[in-house]
Amino acid sequence: MKKIATLLLALAMVFALAACGAGGGNGGTDDASAAPTEEANGGGAAVTGDVIKIGGIFNVTGDQSSIDAPAQKAFALAVDEINANGGINGRKVEAVFYDGQTDTAVCASDAKKLIDNDGVIAIGGLSDSDYAYAAGAVAQEAGIPIVFSGATTPDIPDVVGNCAFMTAFGDDVCAHAAAEYLYNEMGARTVYVLTDTSMSYTSNLSAYFVERFKELGGEVTLEDHFSSGDYDFSAQIQRYLATGETDAMFMSTGPDDASTVIEQYRSAGATAPMISGDGWDADLWGVAGDLANKDVYVCTHYSTGDTSETVQHFIAAYTEKYGIAPENAFAALGYDCAQILFKAIEACGDDITAENIRTNIEAINGLVCTTGTISYTADNHVPDKTVVVTQSVDGALKFITNI
Repeated sequence: MKKIATLLLALAMVFALAACGAGGGNGGTDDASAAPTEEANGGGAAVTGDVIKIGGIFNVTGDQSSIDAPAQKAFALAVDEINANGGINGRKVEAVFYDGQTDTAVCASDAKKLIDNDGVIAIGGLSDSDYAYAAGAVAQEAGIPIVFSGATTPDIPDVVGNCAFMTAFGDDVCAHAAAEYLYNEMGARTVYVLTDTSMSYTSNLSAYFVERFKELGGEVTLEDHFSSGDYDFSAQIQRYLATGETDAMFMSTGPDDASTVIEQYRSAGATAPMISGDGWDADLWGVAGDLANKDVYVCTHYSTGDTSETVQHFIAAYTEKYGIAPENAFAALGYDCAQILFKAIEACGDDITAENIRTNIEAINGLVCTTGTISYTADNHVPDKTVVVTQSVDGALKFITNI
């Protein structure tokens, strides 16, 4: 029902904004006020000049900022690199960025502006499914391909439509990997599950985890819940400790709650290993400090410990441009999101249309990226990739294994 409500809201935005002449980008282009180089006429949109204009929607403010801000920076890095190498088929790439403000209505409005006002030929961005549904509905209506950088709900392409693609693996893959690591590698047979029920991502992640852990033969002794913004976990902690410590704890929260959850549970005496999904690939140490280095694991998309040339090039380039190493795996996903669009646009040759880009994304096979090798088909717009298991050690996520 939440997905349907989000899609209906996005479609309502399409009609509400149809006659509006909203302004340009937020300064993320060389010239946000320049005339569009594409005909923003839905699936027939085509590049007619020397500039290929693509859009980016990232929640660089609000609760999603810790994962979307690095993703946007990495996307912009990829644009700089492609232009430094001559662009795509001799054309320069220009990126127009909008801040989704961690608001589904704003994300839908941003997509509308990118298509109608800025004349983009394709869109990338967004690291949470709720915002992906909103922007995706607008892009689908216009026939514009949209590649989500970090959103992980596996049914996004089915719900949104054939213009939607994912850069990341699905929540089912991530959650199953967490369950398998706990059961097979750590020997866990009992587990406690805490879920933020206010987000589709966290609710789905827990459901997939519980399903797989039980299939393996494990027991979920207690499932508890909270809603993002509830900063006092004392009631949940008391219920957990009253049932007795489990072999492990699966903590399904968003990035902003991760450090608080760790600090409060550890401070109250909960010592069982904690594991979560890629939403924890941000700042675990904030209020938790060294407590976050005590048996905390994250299933995510890549590791800085990967010595491959692809990963090390990205880390070096990001560090050189921004003066800091990539903050988390969502930066790598933002970079890969751009690479997917570049690959599909390049395959268009001189006939760069929205429909050709969409078709070419479906044809991508074996594209080596920082977060794994990416392939799509006409029937599957979610890449099948391995999950990296990391452990929090001395304020950083250390590579443990791939599943």
